[in-house]
Amino acid sequence: MKKTTLSLLGLIVMASLILSACGGAATTAAPAATEAPAATSAPAATEAPAATEAPAATEAPAGGTIKVVSDLPLTGSSLGQTETIVNAITMAFETANYKACGGAWTIEYESHDDASAALGKWDPDVATANAKSYAADKDVVAVIGTYNSGAAKLEIPIVGAESLVMISPANTYPGLTRSIPNVTTADEPGVYYPSGKRNYARVVPADHVQGAADALWAAKLGAKSVYIFDDQELYGKGIADVFDLKAKEIGLEVKGHEGIDPKAADYKALATKVLGLNPDLIYFGMITQNNAGQLVKDLRGVGFKGILLGPDGINEKALIDAAGEAAEGMYASFAGVTPDVMTGDALKWRDAYKAKFNADPEVYASYGYVSAQVVLDAFERVCKAGKQLTD
Repeated sequence: MKKTTLSLLGLIVMASLILSACGGAATTAAPAATEAPAATSAPAATEAPAATEAPAATEAPAGGTIKVVSDLPLTGSSLGQTETIVNAITMAFETANYKACGGAWTIEYESHDDASAALGKWDPDVATANAKSYAADKDVVAVIGTYNSGAAKLEIPIVGAESLVMISPANTYPGLTRSIPNVTTADEPGVYYPSGKRNYARVVPADHVQGAADALWAAKLGAKSVYIFDDQELYGKGIADVFDLKAKEIGLEVKGHEGIDPKAADYKALATKVLGLNPDLIYFGMITQNNAGQLVKDLRGVGFKGILLGPDGINEKALIDAAGEAAEGMYASFAGVTPDVMTGDALKWRDAYKAKFNADPEVYASYGYVSAQVVLDAFERVCKAGKQLTD
């Protein structure tokens, strides 16, 4: 089998974030990361710190032990991606010697799994139970996660009820932080913040950026007509809807848009139907774990020779493993800076990662590192304000 690769689209809107925030001391690099949400979800970025800066209880001890948890799918094929995020978070806390505020506070970091073996991906029941446990643990002061936007939808209001801050290295569904006509629901994002206080932010652009860029990319690749699939999940349908809207806006013919059954044994009948419509390009609004590999194989299997394009949800080795040779020549975007094109401090971080773990980081690893830096910087600012980290 030939070596299969995915072509990557790095959106320059995140270049300044990664190039300035990766590598170096956590407390000096983190402020660059806090600027990212301003472009995509300013309210979340500007309001989230307020949850950590509430008036401190006067009887609280001046220091102690605090806990930071990460919430990521560590069961199933996402593991190849998410274990590198955990590695990167660990690197950030190691750089700080697991200390904050001049050593007054000791940081305990715990990695939690929000997936299940039964589903082979993130599990709504597990994610909900995790969030409830974080909210009930008085030592937990920050959550780094989630990876999947659908999991974030469930967890944000649960941990927010306890004013527990949450920052994601990977969530891209727009509705978590902003309203996008014809993409998000009428009650988003307010439904996730019933108290009116924002406790959530992200360090990556949302899919109103990536989905639109993908449509522009499709046109640049020469497509005149497209067919769109989504996996009917929050992230997959959301980015597919954005792609659909932008495609029509720029004059691409959308020959169809439908949701698939992620549990189907095969998609041969569906692939045959799409082949008959003869689109130039097929777009995959989905995650690998929702059977994207099988869909790719069946499309190629019935003879589709056109362009296959997808977003970051399939931009991982797991897609290549699942689709095999059928993935040859497929394109996948990523709303950020990938390890292969890093320069400056980001390149130093990447090389340090490779030296430590003897492997390349996946695309979201650096954003896990930046998320931890943002948390560490917040600790320093809270302490400088005379507050307690446990408040």
